[in-house]
Amino acid sequence: MAFPVHDLVEARRFYGGVLGCDEGRSDVDWVDFDFFGHQLVAHLAPAETSAAGHSQVDGDAVPVRHFGLILAWDEWERLGANLREAGVSFLIEPRVRFQGGVGEQGTFFVRDPSGNAVEFKAFRDPAQLFASD
Repeated sequence: MAFPVHDLVEARRFYGGVLGCDEGRSDVDWVDFDFFGHQLVAHLAPAETSAAGHSQVDGDAVPVRHFGLILAWDEWERLGANLREAGVSFLIEPRVRFQGGVGEQGTFFVRDPSGNAVEFKAFRDPAQLFASD
C-alpha cells in the first residue's frame, strides 16, 4: 500500500514510533514500513492529503478512503490499549460490530498525522472474514 503524507518525519514518528513498525528502505521523498508483515510506503505528497467522505456502517461514519489490516483478537485488543495509553485519538473508538452475528468483528480507526484513516480489526471467528448472512 502506498499513500500520501505531508511530512516524512511525522510519518516516521507515527508509523515507527507509535505503531512500532520497522522502517525499511527510504529516500528523500518516501519511506517503507513493515506494517505488521505488509509493505506500507509513505510518499511525500502534501497536495494529495485531504479528507474524504464517509459512509455509514453499523452506526459509524466510516471514512471512505482508508486502509488497514486484520489482526488476531488479542493483538487487536493490545494495540487498542497501547494507542489509548500513548494518547492517540480514535476516529472511531474500539468497538465490536455485528455482535453475535455473522462476521462479528472488533474495529477501530485512527488518523495518522497527514489525516490518512487507518483501520484495525479482528474477527472472533477468522473463518467469517468474507461470510455473508
